Amino acid sequence: LRVSLALLGARRGRRRGPRFFGRHGAFCCARRAVAPVFYYNDPYEYPLPAGHRFPMEKYRIVRERLERDITSAEFRVSPLVSHEDLLTTHDASYVRRFLDGELSAAENRRIGFPWSVDGVRRALSSTGGTVAAARCVAEALRSRQEQRNDGASKFAVAGHIAGGTHHARADAGAGFCVFSDIAVATNVLRRDFADVCRRVLIVDLDVHQGDGNAVIFADDPGVFTFSLHAADNVAWQAERVASDCDVALATGAGDDTYLRMLRAYLPLLRRVAPDVVFYQAGVDPSEHDRLGKLNVTRRGLRRRNDLVFETCRRLDVPVVVTMGGGYPRDLDPASPAYQEIVHAHVDVYAGAAAAALRDLGPSDG
Repeated sequence: LRVSLALLGARRGRRRGPRFFGRHGAFCCARRAVAPVFYYNDPYEYPLPAGHRFPMEKYRIVRERLERDITSAEFRVSPLVSHEDLLTTHDASYVRRFLDGELSAAENRRIGFPWSVDGVRRALSSTGGTVAAARCVAEALRSRQEQRNDGASKFAVAGHIAGGTHHARADAGAGFCVFSDIAVATNVLRRDFADVCRRVLIVDLDVHQGDGNAVIFADDPGVFTFSLHAADNVAWQAERVASDCDVALATGAGDDTYLRMLRAYLPLLRRVAPDVVFYQAGVDPSEHDRLGKLNVTRRGLRRRNDLVFETCRRLDVPVVVTMGGGYPRDLDPASPAYQEIVHAHVDVYAGAAAAALRDLGPSDG
């Protein structure tokens, strides 16, 4: 079955998604660099087979909660990533076979979703929103440079209430990840904003190792990959891979160990000296997560987020936030277990917005 670009871009009734692939898919936010911009792709939500373990509804619930609680942020529907942008990172044959529904049954099982046109749209928006958010912070950097405003802070926040699909390789998907949104966004920035973005740091705090990004950027000195994860959560991988810096924690580590290790390694930001940081903010280290094994409390996760944002702000580096994993023990969205995961995701973006609007200079604190 061949899927045309027109079909992929068709808008359905109540959906507010874009009608076509945009070349860039983002309205730059350089003039509003202080206010955070969050993209969301839940208009591309679609029903999964009965009993499927992926919590599709959480993206909409998290976004609705954020729109209610954070009046200072701007919310925009995620654009579909362009074919040109995908090919900065992914193998052309793999992209074509996925779009056309030609992946094998085994390949689709490894991704974790049955193939459908709706699924293609959602995968494209999952990457497009992160690319759009990345363009926001890059436009802000470029505007600062063009205005020769050396005293202005480089710190800015943009995010995607989705994405963080860090298991995808250049030629294959895995673990609910079709394309690597962070890798595509990184390569788009270095292609289109090379004047202000030459070096990127990926801070991956999902409970699972960011193995896809580790492989994609293994031989790329312009990208540093850091992954803090549970040691037991890499066992499912077909092969062990290495990030530029991996920190694997024992099962049940808890808040104290988790935060101590994070504090020990966050000085990487200063040594790597990135132009942009991507924060994969998976909440599956949570004590309430079905797949996570690190037993971190909600308070611990909030402190984790604050440490990342505070560090980026003090070092005057912009940050792009992605959602990453979070898997409720009960898949009923009304259940307390589901709401615990929603709360943890909301905390990430609330913390990002607070950091973006805090009246604190980069050298303070």
